[in-house]
Parts: sequence; C-alpha cells; structure tokens
Amino acid sequence: MKLLNLRLVLLLAFCGIAAISVLWMPAAQDNVLALEADTETQAAEVTAAKTLSIGSAAPKLDVEHWLQDGNGYFKQVTEFKPDHVYVVEFWATWCPPCVDSMPHLAELQNQYRGQNVQIISISDEPLETVEAFLKRETDGADGQKTTFHEITAAYSLTTDPDRSAHEDYMEASNQQGIPTSFIVGKDGQIEWIGHPMELDGPLEQVVKGTWDRDEFGRVYVAQQNFTNVIQQVSQLVNTQKFAAAIEVLDAELKKDLPEEIASRYVAVKHQVKLMGGIIDAEVTAFLQEQLATNKGEPVGVARIGMMLYQAAQQQDGLDEVLKLAIEALQQEVDGAGQDLQPLLYDTLARLQQTVGDLDAAIQSQQAAVDSASGSTKYRLSRFLDELKAAKGGETQQEEAADGAAKE
Repeated sequence: MKLLNLRLVLLLAFCGIAAISVLWMPAAQDNVLALEADTETQAAEVTAAKTLSIGSAAPKLDVEHWLQDGNGYFKQVTEFKPDHVYVVEFWATWCPPCVDSMPHLAELQNQYRGQNVQIISISDEPLETVEAFLKRETDGADGQKTTFHEITAAYSLTTDPDRSAHEDYMEASNQQGIPTSFIVGKDGQIEWIGHPMELDGPLEQVVKGTWDRDEFGRVYVAQQNFTNVIQQVSQLVNTQKFAAAIEVLDAELKKDLPEEIASRYVAVKHQVKLMGGIIDAEVTAFLQEQLATNKGEPVGVARIGMMLYQAAQQQDGLDEVLKLAIEALQQEVDGAGQDLQPLLYDTLARLQQTVGDLDAAIQSQQAAVDSASGSTKYRLSRFLDELKAAKGGETQQEEAADGAAKE
C-alpha cells in the first residue's frame, strides 16, 4: 500500500501539482500511512473550528513582543485602521523558507513606505529565541556580513509565545505550514492568503484598489476543497479502490470550478486510471499531451519516463504508454547536453527493459555508461551488467527451447 501512495506522489509531481505533496511527504517511507491518518484527523478537527477565509473580518492582533518597528516608523497594531493595508505573516527562526523571505519582506516594506502599508511578522517562539536569532550574522545581498536584525529592520517583526495570533489566523484558516501571509485590506477584511514570496502582485492590486477579492476567494475555496478531496483519493488509492477514487473525482468535475482547479482534477483522474491499469484512449491522449508539452525539455520527458517506469514495477499493462515515453525520449537524447545524456540514456534503457526489448536496453545503457564519469559511471555500469546477465539468461532459455524442439 505504501508503494501505491509513493507512486501517487510521483505521478502528481510530473503534472506540477506541487501543493499536494505536503499531504504525503514523510520523513521516511514507513511513516506514510501514519502521516496520512494524522493529517486527516487534524484536518477534520481544524475544519470544525475553521472561521477565517477570504472576505472574513481580520481578527484583532494581541501580540506580546514587538522587536522591530521599521526603525521607529511603525506603531504597534491591535486593530486595523481603515484605508490601511497590512500584511500579517507567520514565521519561525527554525524555518529556512521563512528566513529566506525576510529580505523580500524588507524590500516590499521599503517599496510601500508612506503608502499606509505595514508588514507584521509573527513568530510563536520565546522572546529569548528570537532575540538571539536577530543577533546572528549572515551574508547580505552585497556579500557583506550583516545580522538578521539589520535585514528585518524595515518592517515590524514580533513574537507571540501564547500563540493567540497563530490560533486566530493560522488555525482558524486551516493553514498547515509556514511561512504564510495574510493581506488585510483597506476595509479590514482578508484579501489574500499565501506564501510571502508571492505577495507582490496581490499586494500591489490591493493597494491600488484593483484586486478582485471575490474571484480570488472562489479559487481559494476551490483549492482548499481540492486538498481535502485529494486526501480522500489518496486513501482510496492506497486500498486499490481505483474505481471509487475515479467516482470521487468525477463528482468534483461536475461542479462549477475555476479552470485551474478543474485541470488539476482531470490530471489526477488520468493518473489514478494509470495506476489502476485503466489504460483507455483518454489516458493515452493525456500522456501524449504531457510528453508533447515537455518536447524540447529533456529533463521533463525523462521525469515522465522514470515515473512511468516506477509505476510499471507495480502495475502490468502499461506497455503502450511506456512505448510513447520511449519514442519521446529517443527524440530528446541525441540533442541533449553531455551532462544530461547519462540520465536520459539510463531512463531510456529502463523503459526498454520494461517492455522486453533487452537488446535496445543494453545499447542505451552502454551509451549511458560511455557518456558518464566517476561514481555515476560505476552505478550505470552495474545496471548494464544486470541487463547483460538477463540477456544471457534469455539466450540460454532460447537455446534450451530450440534443443528440446529438435529432440
């Protein structure tokens, strides 16, 4: 069952559905099912208390410690002023993406200084932890040494150890990870929720008054539901209930969905069919489209090929789609750079082996070995030896069969 779940992750990944991965990426494969069960329980508990979404009134802030104030420019905030725009961001010192977002937040705050825009970052760690973090040295954008205190000096940085703000925003909106930002608009309502590195466009439109909150809210709600539905589909796939999983997806596709979300459901449906061995004209057309979309992108084609190869280790009946990947990869390999050829030829060899063409697999793997060096060359040589051994065994079986026929 765990292998099926891993395959779902891999197949979703090649369609660019990165948001799903948070549901399934465990620290170790043995923890997959436990993680899913925990996630499902947590999601049910949070959904019951969920109160905050796009268009909701932004909760008041009750933050304990304000450590940065834009060098004296900003006041501490409890209630949001009319005609002002706020970014409420949640972070932690132990979170690398949070730390990576700090220069960008500072840049945005400087960009909107004087335009009634205030960025407020909130941790839930002890004051001493955050103070020690701010003293740490790091490399600045100019390559010179600086501190996190200097980097974050442009905006309001805080910590709230009693987690009241975290509960009012993160838990109330069912946000599972940090960094997460909330834009509070000029009327005190939530305009946008997302990653701080994606703030630029929405924040600019909110400030200018051109932001379409209703449309974003529609997409946001659909995205939240999508995450819950994919969790349900995952559980069904793990128990090999492929038909039931497809029924769930078909039911969603009958709804009035944003185009982006509908296309994701379609992609997942095809992938579930693939894993269930339901290789119909629709699935074949889907894979042809994916391969065509990645034409001219050797790594993209190889990624699709490798994921199909991994699926074929658990599911029979994939020869037709494997041959599509072989054909597409053959068109990419000759023109690819020298650094990519070992990967491409190795993937091609594995696909050819899976469809039973050992001669072609040996030829491709030999090309992989010839184009590689160092430890990569050694690793690829081991698979080449496996292919030759399999070919030798196949030859012996054919000779034995010929001998028996002559007798």
